Amino acid sequence: MKILHINSYYSTSLFYKNLFEYQIKNGIDIDVFVPVHSSFQKRDFDYGVYTTISKDYNKYDRILFHLKHYKIQKDIQCKYDISKYSLIHAHSLFSNGYIALKLKKKYGVSYIVAVRNTDVNIFFNRMIHLRKLGLEILSEAKQIIFLSETYKNHVIDKYVSNDTKEKIQSKISIIPNGIDDFWFNKIGVPKKEIESSRIRLLQVGDINKNKNVETTVKAIELLREKGINVELNVVGRVKDKKILNRIKDLDYVNYLGFKTKNELLQIYRENDIFVLPSIKETFGLVYAEAMSQGLPVIYTRGQGFDGQFQNRKVGYSVDCYSEKEIADRIIEVITNYELLSNNSIMQCIEFSWEIVAEKYRNIIEKNHGEEY
Repeated sequence: MKILHINSYYSTSLFYKNLFEYQIKNGIDIDVFVPVHSSFQKRDFDYGVYTTISKDYNKYDRILFHLKHYKIQKDIQCKYDISKYSLIHAHSLFSNGYIALKLKKKYGVSYIVAVRNTDVNIFFNRMIHLRKLGLEILSEAKQIIFLSETYKNHVIDKYVSNDTKEKIQSKISIIPNGIDDFWFNKIGVPKKEIESSRIRLLQVGDINKNKNVETTVKAIELLREKGINVELNVVGRVKDKKILNRIKDLDYVNYLGFKTKNELLQIYRENDIFVLPSIKETFGLVYAEAMSQGLPVIYTRGQGFDGQFQNRKVGYSVDCYSEKEIADRIIEVITNYELLSNNSIMQCIEFSWEIVAEKYRNIIEKNHGEEY
């Protein structure tokens, strides 16, 4: 079994290496192709000897979808003998999946394809002229991977015609992203009741409009008006200084800056509830990281993390625009804290890369009838 991964996200989303390393450990022969723009600078990171990072296009090519991907297709065909692969794994629907579709038509190699936040909220939602192409990629795929049930339902209900729904749904599997083994090697213990004199909320993520910290702040104001002593600790890179300036001087907000993994581990353990009502979210690894340290989670209804568990299992989904609902759900977490914390510890194993890799292994064996 030899697999060609097409993953334009691996240039910046380094967590994919966990999947690649587990596949190698399981005896799969892989190559990873990472198309990037001409000005890309490699990080100081071991991408693996199986990885080729290739500067295929310039920043102006991004404007024209077909021109950009013509250049990528031409390059990948120069770098690899496509006919020797048993399967192609495209890590996004439109960008990577389009290349996989073209290679299937030319070389007859089947592909599996993942559907991501950008596919749903940018390509399907805004690029109407490319919707037909997206549906063709889904239709021609051997297997389709969604990170959550929520995104699957959204795409099927809104974009897939009734006469093709059954065909496409029969090929869908739900497989979340995994979190680094670091979090399982350092797994926390279930927390007891919250200290009522001070409730510590935590948000981890970029400081930008999408992460929606200002709505969280409004929810805290509602809680404080009820006499509940709540503070918010915020970790992440600043992408919008105006947002940071509006919250950093509040006496119940502490901006802690960007933190390393080891520093973040201690911060998770020092806080009580993880709150991140993102406007758009493919999955959100930080929810799973927080769970591994016993924190119940507040997440956005209808986005990537919603549907991973039954509501009230490890936390609560909310309307990301409703500070009142966020405040109400925080109160419910406080009321059911010990149970939710224990469930979070128990359920976070679902995000082990070992388990995630095994799910991919099962898909490959199912579709190719062979073991490796």
